[in-house]
Amino acid sequence: MSFLPGEAFQFDWSEDYAVLGGERTKLQVAHIKLSHSRAFPVRAYLLQIREMLFDAHWHGLRVLGGVSERSIYDNTKTAVDRLGRGKERQINHLVE
Repeated sequence: MSFLPGEAFQFDWSEDYAVLGGERTKLQVAHIKLSHSRAFPVRAYLLQIREMLFDAHWHGLRVLGGVSERSIYDNTKTAVDRLGRGKERQINHLVE
């Protein structure tokens, strides 16, 4: 796959652990990756909810310097409400 500068970014979540206050804590890590340069900021949260999705976008796109023409999501539950047949998706109206 090849992308032009500013054409798209990809968003996804992963899980990791950190020691917070002496306790091993599971974190939800948001990744916003520019499809052309592959540059990506990450931001960790305790929960993977829509408020964190919006916060991750705000911080990530601010760091990257703007918004791409297109965004790509890999069926993340915070953006996609329902999967359909093939590539059919019901996207959360707050994300569109």
